Amino acid sequence: MSDLAARLALNPVFGSLSEIEREQLAKLAIRKKYEKGEWIAPYGEKWPHLFMVGKGTVHALKESREGRSLIVMQLGAGDIFWGIGFFIEDAPMPVLLEAYSSTQLYLWPRETLVPWLQANGRTTWNLMVLMVQRMMRASDIVEELAFQPVKGRLARMLLSLYGDTANEYVPRNLTLDEMAARIGTKREMVCRLLYEFAEEGLIEIKRTEFMIADREKLEQFTLQSRG
Repeated sequence: MSDLAARLALNPVFGSLSEIEREQLAKLAIRKKYEKGEWIAPYGEKWPHLFMVGKGTVHALKESREGRSLIVMQLGAGDIFWGIGFFIEDAPMPVLLEAYSSTQLYLWPRETLVPWLQANGRTTWNLMVLMVQRMMRASDIVEELAFQPVKGRLARMLLSLYGDTANEYVPRNLTLDEMAARIGTKREMVCRLLYEFAEEGLIEIKRTEFMIADREKLEQFTLQSRG
């Protein structure tokens, strides 16, 4: 069994295919490599592909006219994503796809994969389930941006990234810009709120390390909503 066929077997969308079908599908894939920071698909481009991440990390980004970014999704090894043009002919990309690290993708063009989906009802159903899950996550993001203060969004992000390592220092692996892009704000706001959290004893910050000192109080901020 090829490496890609083995990956397909573990994927919730393609796992229902037979071993022979997975091998055939693997042979149809286009393997592409991207360096950190390289664009995979620009915003607004017609991009009729579905892909699986072989290695690395991909960010799906929305950008404002002022240059602010929002990471709407992060994809890692084994994850699947698609351009809207894969389902709707000539539809433009609603997000920018960017390689966050050195990345390898397996791509299938619309004309290659659609016949497979039409012939394999179970695979199509699995893809529909994944699409609904992504829609639910998008709804959560909109709700957070609309109803949760920036302070609460930052607290939620810190807990999701570092909550399992409370009361011990971990490397600061995100820049202020990257944190801001994850919660839809400016780096200056992130910087100010981090120091507010530190002054209140919720976190401790060193030049290269970070620690959650009071998980319970951080969680309280995640429950707040705009008045």
